[in-house]
Amino acid sequence: MPQNSNKPAVFKRYVYLVTLFFLALTGFGQMPIFKRYYIADIPGLAWLGEFMVTHYIHYLAAILFLGLVGYWTVDYLLSKRKNLQVTTAGYVRGALLAGTLVSGIFLVIRNLAVFHFAPPFIIFLDLSHLGFMMAFLFVSLYCLVFKKQWTTAR
Repeated sequence: MPQNSNKPAVFKRYVYLVTLFFLALTGFGQMPIFKRYYIADIPGLAWLGEFMVTHYIHYLAAILFLGLVGYWTVDYLLSKRKNLQVTTAGYVRGALLAGTLVSGIFLVIRNLAVFHFAPPFIIFLDLSHLGFMMAFLFVSLYCLVFKKQWTTAR
């Protein structure tokens, strides 16, 4: 059995995938679909029907996700930019993630007691956050099927 020489990169990839899974799962949990469609009645999945539980898990996963994105961005800019270039698929996914992150940050700000946003703007934020994430998931699925990488060698 060959030994993987790049274990830290593989570990970060799995953390990224698990974090994305929990972000998507708990993001949909913010909408009452798990309780409405009786998914929360399945043994072991009752926590999906609890708004505050999914809310806090979503925030914790978002913090981890922001850390990963920040780490990879700084790592690319400081050490890998000379050897790697971002592909078109990488730019598209990066733009969709940026839209998701910006709309998510505004949604967190909205939850603070100090700030008050107009209801139409809140609806816009909710729909754009969901739309960016759904587009990111579909584009990522496309890239997975057709083996499109984030970066390529220069």
